[in-house]
Amino acid sequence: MQIKCLLFLIVCSALASCKFNPNYQGRGADYLQGIWEEESVPYQDSLIQYTRHSFRFSCDSVYIQMETKAKANYNPDSCFNKGTWKEYAKGNYVFKNDTLYILSTFTKADYKQKLSGCYRIGQYLPTFVVKERDENKLELQGLQQHIPLTLKLKERTTCIPKPL
Repeated sequence: MQIKCLLFLIVCSALASCKFNPNYQGRGADYLQGIWEEESVPYQDSLIQYTRHSFRFSCDSVYIQMETKAKANYNPDSCFNKGTWKEYAKGNYVFKNDTLYILSTFTKADYKQKLSGCYRIGQYLPTFVVKERDENKLELQGLQQHIPLTLKLKERTTCIPKPL
């Protein structure tokens, strides 16, 4: 009898400690909500290849557009496109202390899953330290790249969490 009571108590405590995940997306960071664009890349005229970024933060989701310009061809000729191409990624982000973690996947231009094709496929997982931020400007330092991203706010939006 004692074993049944003990088992019953364990099951009850386990069920009491569980909670369901919310049925709505998270709010994300309020100050990031909107469309942020990198207008120019430092030293872009002297670089062999550089990428300009555009971020759209919507609640806890992020949509990224990357436009690359290259002077040298490191891709198959059919993908080089005269040295200019775009890549896209979508996913979620987490802002903790002074660091922005992006957990995303490369996609097609319509932000649907990309399984093959030119350029990169799979996960896109950059991490940025926020060096400076104000109402209309955001300066990020990538941990993988040493060229800072200076983003300007193009359009402010408000987070309206959507059902998952």
